[in-house]
Amino acid sequence: MKWAALIAWVLTAGAGFVLLSIWLTRGGMRQLQEVGNRIRPPLILSHFLLAAAGLVVWIVYLAADKDALAWIAFVMLAIVAVLGWTMFAIWYQRRQARGDSEAAVPGTPPEQHFPVPIVALHGLLAVTTVVLVLLTALGVGGS
Repeated sequence: MKWAALIAWVLTAGAGFVLLSIWLTRGGMRQLQEVGNRIRPPLILSHFLLAAAGLVVWIVYLAADKDALAWIAFVMLAIVAVLGWTMFAIWYQRRQARGDSEAAVPGTPPEQHFPVPIVALHGLLAVTTVVLVLLTALGVGGS
C-alpha cells in the first residue's frame, strides 16, 4: 500500500504541476498586489512546497521504514489538503460567479483558466493519496 501511495502522490503532483504551470504562465505571481477574491501566491506556493516536502519525507519513509516518518508525511499531507480545499473553494466560487460566460475578460484571475478535468483529476488523486498514506501510517495493508 505504501508504494500505491507513492504512485498516487506522484500522479497528484503531476496534475498539480500542470495547474501550477498554467497559473504561472497566466501571470499568477502578479496577483500579490491586486485586490479581489483570487488565489494568492503565498497560498498556492505553500501548497506546492509543502506537498513536495511531504513527498520527500514519504520517499525517506519508504527507504528507512520508520513509522514516525509516515505520520509526519501524513500530517504534512493533511495541511496540504486543507490548503488545497481553500484554493478549490476560491476557484469554484469565482467560476460560479462567472456563470456561463466562457470568454476571458480583462482581469480574469489566472486560476480561472484551469481545465476542469485537470482540477477534478488532481482532487480525486489527492483524496486517494491522503487515504492511502493514512492507511499505511495506520499499518493497514502490511509493510
